[in-house]
Amino acid sequence: MIVAGIDCGSRNTKTVIMQDGKIIGKGLVLTGFDQSAAVTKSFEAALENAGLGMKDVIKIGGTGAGMEEIREASTKINEIKAMAKAGNFFFPSARTVMDVGAEMGRAVKIDEEGRVLDFAINEKCAAGAGAFIEAMARALEVKIEEIGPMALTSNKVIPMNAQCAIFAESEVVGLIHAKTPKADMSKAIHDAMASRIISMVRRIGVNKDIVMIGGVGLNPGFVNALKTQLEIDALLIPEDPTFGAAVGAALAAVEEA
Repeated sequence: MIVAGIDCGSRNTKTVIMQDGKIIGKGLVLTGFDQSAAVTKSFEAALENAGLGMKDVIKIGGTGAGMEEIREASTKINEIKAMAKAGNFFFPSARTVMDVGAEMGRAVKIDEEGRVLDFAINEKCAAGAGAFIEAMARALEVKIEEIGPMALTSNKVIPMNAQCAIFAESEVVGLIHAKTPKADMSKAIHDAMASRIISMVRRIGVNKDIVMIGGVGLNPGFVNALKTQLEIDALLIPEDPTFGAAVGAALAAVEEA
C-alpha cells in the first residue's frame, strides 16, 4: 500500500511517500504565507521523486503547525504523536525522542509501541530552535551550513545565556568586540542551545537510546553538544531527520487504512 505523510511546518513543508514501510519519495518546500500552496507543491515534488501520480496514493496523513491546511489528508495527528511514531519506526528500542526544528523543540517519552507517555515543549523562546542558530550565524557573518562544523574545531567552554535569544545575541556581540575566535563563539552558541533542549528532555526523563529528528539533527555542532552534555556516545538520528514528523503522519495514515 502506498501512503503519504505531510508535515506542514512553520518554516518548511515536507512530504514523504511510503510503500510497505519504505520511503520511496520525498519533497520539501518553504511554507511561506500560503500553507495550502506549500502543501500542494511539497506533495507534487514527493510524487515526482517517487515516480508516481496522485491516484497511486491510497491514504494521506497530515501533521504540523499548518495541519488544518492539509485538506488532502484522510488522517491528521498532532506533532507529538507524529514524532513518537517516527522515533519508534526508525529505532524501535528508543524511549526518548527529540524533535528540534526551525521554530520549536519538543521531547517525548514513549513506550515500546511508540505510544506517548509524557512530553515537553520549548515554545517560549527561539533559543531552543533552529532559528536561534540561523540568527547567530548572521551575527557571526558565516553561512548557516558552516556554523555547525566550525563548532567542532573548538574545545573552549564559554558560558552563554541559554534562556533568551536576545540576551544570547547581545553576548555574541560582546564576544565579537572582544575578538573572540569565531570557532569558540560557534561552540558557545551550540552549547547554549543544547543546554536548553536537554533541560526540556530531563523534564520527561532521559532514557537509553535517544532519537533525534528535525532539521537541526543535520547540524554536527549541535549534535556533538548534545552528546557531550548528555554524556552519551551516540544519538540515534535517521538518514534524513528533516522528514521525521512526515513519516509519523504517513504511519498514522497506514493505521487508519
